[in-house]
Amino acid sequence: MNCKLFLIAAVAALTAGGALTAPAAVNIRIQADQPGAAISPTLWGIFFEDINYGADGGLYPERVKNRSFEFPSPLMGWHVEAQAGVGVLVGTEPAHGVNNRHFLRVTNGGTAAVVLRNEGFFGMGIQQGQEYEFSLQARCVGRERPTLAFTLTGADGRHLAGGSLKGMGNEWKRLAVTVRAGATDLKAHLSILVKGPGSVDLDLISLMPRKTFKNHGLREDMAQMLAELKPGFLRFPGGCIVEGRWLTNRYQWKTTIGPVAERRLIINRWNDEFKHRPAPDYYQSFGLGFFEYFQLCEDIGAEPLPILNCGMACQFNSGELAPMDQLQEYIQDALDLIEFANGPVSSPWGKKRAEMGHPKPFRLKYLGIGNEQWLQPYIDRYAAFARVLKARHPEIQLVSSAGPAPDDEKFRFAWPKLRELKADIVDEHCYARPEWFLNNAHRYDGYDRRGPRVFMGEYAAQSDKTVSVNNRNNWECALAEAAYMTGLERNADVVVMASYAPLFGHEEGWQWRPNLIWCDNLRSYGTPSYYVQQMFSLNKGDRTVPLLLEGVVPTEGGKPRFYATAARDTRTGEIILKVVNATPGAVEAQLTLEGVAWGRGRARVTVLTGGLKDENSIEFPTRVAPVTSTLPLGALAGPFSFWKHSLTVLRVPIR
Repeated sequence: MNCKLFLIAAVAALTAGGALTAPAAVNIRIQADQPGAAISPTLWGIFFEDINYGADGGLYPERVKNRSFEFPSPLMGWHVEAQAGVGVLVGTEPAHGVNNRHFLRVTNGGTAAVVLRNEGFFGMGIQQGQEYEFSLQARCVGRERPTLAFTLTGADGRHLAGGSLKGMGNEWKRLAVTVRAGATDLKAHLSILVKGPGSVDLDLISLMPRKTFKNHGLREDMAQMLAELKPGFLRFPGGCIVEGRWLTNRYQWKTTIGPVAERRLIINRWNDEFKHRPAPDYYQSFGLGFFEYFQLCEDIGAEPLPILNCGMACQFNSGELAPMDQLQEYIQDALDLIEFANGPVSSPWGKKRAEMGHPKPFRLKYLGIGNEQWLQPYIDRYAAFARVLKARHPEIQLVSSAGPAPDDEKFRFAWPKLRELKADIVDEHCYARPEWFLNNAHRYDGYDRRGPRVFMGEYAAQSDKTVSVNNRNNWECALAEAAYMTGLERNADVVVMASYAPLFGHEEGWQWRPNLIWCDNLRSYGTPSYYVQQMFSLNKGDRTVPLLLEGVVPTEGGKPRFYATAARDTRTGEIILKVVNATPGAVEAQLTLEGVAWGRGRARVTVLTGGLKDENSIEFPTRVAPVTSTLPLGALAGPFSFWKHSLTVLRVPIR
């Protein structure tokens, strides 16, 4: 039987009292007439970092690797078919800006065409029927006029598309042609043919799909998966990538905006971070830069949350510090970013935003100072930023760091210091085994309600251990995250933001696992954790509702493994109940609604479950995916059974 059909049948049996095993008895009392804390619209969001080829080779759909020959090895990604009379030389001049000084000079002194082949990012994904624009900057050198052509070839040698480029002269000129692919290939490659005698200079070689998300230049399927999360915010660009191994290679937002040709390529921090997963060709072209991030936020309805370097390189690497008396440059970057996002077109940075095609402000409300820094050097630098930014822009909420772990000496040092500084929001991180998340669903019950507020900025259950190549995106991990998330929502007066991390992983190019979404060159799919995030985000509500669990039988060494939280959706007039049953058997519960009456119509039930070791994949992208059905409200009057190892969302109309 189809697994989804089986699940629907099983849910029907359970709600009718037909549990497949002897269920434990629980009473869930929802005190619907006692609304609690407001739930922040930003509670569930997205963390993005260019790790695992998440940007170049992923969300940014440029097919050509090293398109401007700016890698330290200028021909990395390129292969030249050598023959007599052929010369290939990497030239240097600021023809396309100071950040794009290299170009390729090809001299053909023979009779056959010179062929330059680009391998792409693990090949090039080409989709049958889709249009692609091939473009480059070119000029002839001397009087002779070679001709240019290109072909797209499949891994098996099939011709997929091709064309000729005309109009080349002795000055740099952009040449472009659009073609439609005749077949689909996951690992195609691009060949440029220089025919006839003479020399030609080439630069800014590009192959981009014409169809992108909202026509804003991002890979459509991957961006659509983000949109379908309905995120409250998008944190970018990271992550450790903000810091850089050394400050010279830190992420600097100003070098990622403006014309693509003028954006400065740098090494990706994850290039050689892990010796067991080296990525020597991993660089950042910044085709996906800060303007595109802001635009993506707007396209998916998320608040932008940019994170800026605070004068500290990654403390897991060099730990290099900018001296305190030289911190003004970094603080000015923050002031300029606020102006870029929110300033009028008459301001210098607002004008740059308008020149890129967005005269209206992006309405930035949040700004992160540093990523995952710790101890006194960070506190000193955060305080310096906060003094200036709070004086100049009190409307901006600042996000500060509590370090890389949820309860170590760095964490315990940070919180009192940040409380003294009256920090707005403190960013906490945790990567741990599923047991940690199951055991910490009540973590925030005892937090000080007076602030600061919490951003659970990076979390993910690790099936093996942090940084292990054996970590899996299985249902056991996702189920534990769901249990933990009930505690985040229940404490919405403390927790105002939360995001799983990392976001994307390329099937062939990952450095870190687990990840929320996986992709290859053409396809993408959500993990079980993706669907957990989606179910919470789509069923957020706007105010918590007190809920009492009675009769929960402890398991796993005396600790309960049954979790619930309730919220009210004022707009729809519904109570939203989320229940995580992490026990190995069905749990039968009596639902008691106090203070209000059942409404009219039907309840909507969404269930996510599977075997604990089940995973999704390219071939089976929805092995673990939610199933939604409706029930008459009368079915909720009697016992309701929650499937073993499941997340269930009930939306019940009230009056």
